[in-house]
Amino acid sequence: MFAIIRNIYHYSRSAQRRIRLGFLFSFINKVFDIAPEILIGFAVDLVVRKQQSFISQIGFEEPHSQLLLLGALTFLVWAMESLFQFLHEIQWKSVAQELQHNFRIDAYKHVQNLDLSWHSDNRIGNVQSILNDDINQLERFLNFGVNEIIQIVSSTILIGCIFFYVSPIIALGTVLPVPLILISIGLFQKRLRPLYLDVRQRAGDLGARIESSLLGMMIIKAFTAEEKQAKLIEEASIQYQNANRKAIYISSAFVPLIRFAVLLGFLLTLVWGGYLTLNNELPVGSYSVLIFLTQRFLWPFTRLGEVVDNFSRALASAERIFSLLHTPIQTKDHGNNRHQIIEGKIEFSEVNFSYTNGQPIVRNFNLKLPAKNTIALVGPTGAGKSTLVNLLLRFYEPTHGTIKIDQVDLNDYSLAHLRQHIAYVAQDASLFPGTIAENIAFGADLINEDDLRFAATLAEAHGFISKLPHGYKSEVGERGVKLSGGQRQRIAIARALYKKAPIIIFDEATSAVDNETEAAIQRSLERISKNSTTIVIAHRLSTIRHVDCIYVIKEGSIVEQGTHNDLVEQNGFYRSLWDIQTGNAV
Repeated sequence: MFAIIRNIYHYSRSAQRRIRLGFLFSFINKVFDIAPEILIGFAVDLVVRKQQSFISQIGFEEPHSQLLLLGALTFLVWAMESLFQFLHEIQWKSVAQELQHNFRIDAYKHVQNLDLSWHSDNRIGNVQSILNDDINQLERFLNFGVNEIIQIVSSTILIGCIFFYVSPIIALGTVLPVPLILISIGLFQKRLRPLYLDVRQRAGDLGARIESSLLGMMIIKAFTAEEKQAKLIEEASIQYQNANRKAIYISSAFVPLIRFAVLLGFLLTLVWGGYLTLNNELPVGSYSVLIFLTQRFLWPFTRLGEVVDNFSRALASAERIFSLLHTPIQTKDHGNNRHQIIEGKIEFSEVNFSYTNGQPIVRNFNLKLPAKNTIALVGPTGAGKSTLVNLLLRFYEPTHGTIKIDQVDLNDYSLAHLRQHIAYVAQDASLFPGTIAENIAFGADLINEDDLRFAATLAEAHGFISKLPHGYKSEVGERGVKLSGGQRQRIAIARALYKKAPIIIFDEATSAVDNETEAAIQRSLERISKNSTTIVIAHRLSTIRHVDCIYVIKEGSIVEQGTHNDLVEQNGFYRSLWDIQTGNAV
């Protein structure tokens, strides 16, 4: 727990001044908050003792002048209490807003820098739950919870001092329940924290289930799986509900226990103070102050139930946030070649790679690709073709061997410099909410209209874009749902061309498109390959017949290479793939 609080404190350094002001304003607000009870005691003392009252000792002997003074003091106290409540709320809410913003942005940036292996092992919905729900939970506690703790501590100290000043004996009886309350707080918080950590995890699982269902709604409907998916979400929701129920039972038992302790302290003040007053050992005004302040002293502890509950929720959320922020990044960026011009000569030397399960994917892979050449990688699913691309982009690191571009090891390039010089077209053309122009110029600071149209024309996308009602300013919708699959793929190609990178990768870019789009992509490839080093991963062999060289990959190694005609004549594995696709297989 203390490690998490320390992390939050260090993380809030930029808001230290506002935090200090928040502490000060909360404390002053509490000073004025307990003052009315003291003024009530003065009023009772005035009515009972008149010219001999406590106020008369400071120069106001006439009762009516004492009463006017009490009225003025009461007005001043209420005004100052309202002022400092306004001030402390401004400070704490500003701190909460700044920290939630910093947490969310830093956590998102860290997620972007984490390796693909981490992303493949973690569910999107759970990550979204941390970036949204957990950070919001922490924000809610910073909004109100910190001030509550400060005011409870302040009132305990201030009122305790008044009690010991007026009557040390009664003070000892009144503070007797406080140690019991503090011990209870520690025990309850210790029980609640793991329960709320489980609640947050269940919330993440539920969010992941809902998110995957919404994204796959077309498949759910096509397979009439609505009832089954609803049941799965219901089960996840019930698990979340059950986790909350366990925490609710514990947190709900806290307030009744505190009420009993408060009752014990109040009874001691009421009975023992009344006994002393009846025996003229305690003035009536002082007794009135003690009676009113006893409730102000002990009653705030009943709010500790809610404070402890929110504090435990916030700690559980903070633990998940810092767990994400402290997730180590495996791919280190130590490169110094940040400005070297890249031409596109690529070399794989004795490259081996295995995923976390230890199964080798790439074995002793060697390949030299001259700049501005076009090659294709073909082979069965799982042969390692896409893995080679991931290694080239440094999404993963080889377990052995080296990869060089222009005779420079990839590790010697900065990650940003390396990836800025490689354009990538994936099988799934991921588009982002916004306009077509924004998606084509994705990653660029400014949109150049001429380059935009040139890239779209090369990708054979300009024709259909210009026919849309808003042209390049047309919205693509969530994940590009307003466009067809072929249109999305052409925009993805235009996005790669707009980048003007010396290396372009097509990773199964034609596997899920129609014949017209396939033909368009093939024509685009022929234009693109004249000025760039192009790597094409393809299952459709018809799109790679004119590349400079085709490499057949099986089990992470090259088993055949050559032009399309050469490989067909070799009558090997490539020939069998070609015969299957052309219908000549026996």
